[in-house]
Amino acid sequence: MADIRDRQPSRRRLLHLSAGAAVLLPFAGLVRPGMTRAATPACGAGDPTPRQTAGPYFSPGSPQKADFTADASDGEVMQVSGRVLDTDCRPIAGALLDIWHADPTGAYDNRGFRMRGHQFADDAGRYRLTTLRPGLYPGRTRHIHIRVQAPGGPVLTTQLYFTDEPGNDRDRIFRPDLVMAQAADGGYGFDFVVAK
Repeated sequence: MADIRDRQPSRRRLLHLSAGAAVLLPFAGLVRPGMTRAATPACGAGDPTPRQTAGPYFSPGSPQKADFTADASDGEVMQVSGRVLDTDCRPIAGALLDIWHADPTGAYDNRGFRMRGHQFADDAGRYRLTTLRPGLYPGRTRHIHIRVQAPGGPVLTTQLYFTDEPGNDRDRIFRPDLVMAQAADGGYGFDFVVAK
């Protein structure tokens, strides 16, 4: 008869397995095409989406537009969509989203408004951006800057990241909880949780 200790994993094996699970846990849900990623953090937790630096490239007074594809002559077209929710998971109609990112060559337009614009969430808190995939520049992984504000509420400045970027692990600002989910159709999704 086999001893029960022969069937149980060693303490060392359990520690290795739990360390591996802890590393992979932030990426759970990012690898299922077609699935919608929950807002980060999960609304109802009382915490808004994490803040990040605006960087040196924010320009106030951007035009109202939800399509940046005319701002550059070449690049990979992509869509980003999602919702703006309060900490109780209610959609925020009319939330302001001010969006900017590098052009496909990795350059920011600091004199005009190429790859810059703002829009307002619809009555269900939804937003949708059609743009060109941002290019890379030294020291950063690929990302999109966004300032989100509920009507009359505080401004949340953050950045969104891509799942498929090798530079994510080298970027000191990168956060896995700000990675956009990628849908089966190639689009990206992210739900913001903001204070009202």
